[in-house]
Amino acid sequence: MTDISLEVRDLHVRFDTPHGVVHAVRGVGFRVGREKVAIVGESGSGKSMTGRAILRITPRNARISAARMALDGEDLLDASEKRMREIRGQRVSMILQDPRFSLNPVMRVGDQVAEAYLVHRRASRAEARERALEMLSQVRIRDPKRVYGLYPHEVSGGMGQRIMIAMMLIPEPAFLIADEPTSALDVTVRTQVLAILDDLVARRGLGLVFISHDLNLVSTFCDRVLVMYAGRIVEECAAADLAHAEHPYTRGLLDAMPRLDAPRTRLAVLSRDPAWLDA
Repeated sequence: MTDISLEVRDLHVRFDTPHGVVHAVRGVGFRVGREKVAIVGESGSGKSMTGRAILRITPRNARISAARMALDGEDLLDASEKRMREIRGQRVSMILQDPRFSLNPVMRVGDQVAEAYLVHRRASRAEARERALEMLSQVRIRDPKRVYGLYPHEVSGGMGQRIMIAMMLIPEPAFLIADEPTSALDVTVRTQVLAILDDLVARRGLGLVFISHDLNLVSTFCDRVLVMYAGRIVEECAAADLAHAEHPYTRGLLDAMPRLDAPRTRLAVLSRDPAWLDA
């Protein structure tokens, strides 16, 4: 099994609006191998836009530029749209955060999983159906034959997220971007979905970029953490050392979280420093 590597250097994403240019991602750079790397920060910090820019699935008015954006040495920025359609799913998949808006509401969920296989593999529909049933079983869906025939509105949020994971992993990509895959789930279901992701990543040797706003979660689930503020990465640290982060923004996020072992009558409010924008 060869090492894989996602390399991003000086990534910028700009939007042209009637009120001027909005700079959503500003000079982001990182490298990810066969590991679980989290990107954390507040809503609007540029986390999701960074993940979408890597796969070039940003809105039409977005302008993406980078010194380098490559997977295993292949330039993703200069790749043709035809080549990007091959890369999406076959080499890199992205799990979006809410299956209610990501699954086709008028198509049975099993057919959607099977379609993801057919797009990237020369196979019969019968073979794609069998692979889809197998994948639904791998994400711990009981009675996959029954679930195969359901529509998205007939499944729970947790099951919908498992179906999304199955759909993204059935083409057997080498890399996975998960955009807040557990944000819409309750604590029990979230734990189950994380266990499934952890197991699949370990068994397949995938590289994972895990986008989240939950610092407690990533500190135990991931290997490294990248902290984003206003479109920039302001700090990088080992996930196990996140509690000892040094940047005042990261410290502010940590201090604003409630803790059962240290109850407080009032949570800290994050104070922002304009100098962080240029850090």
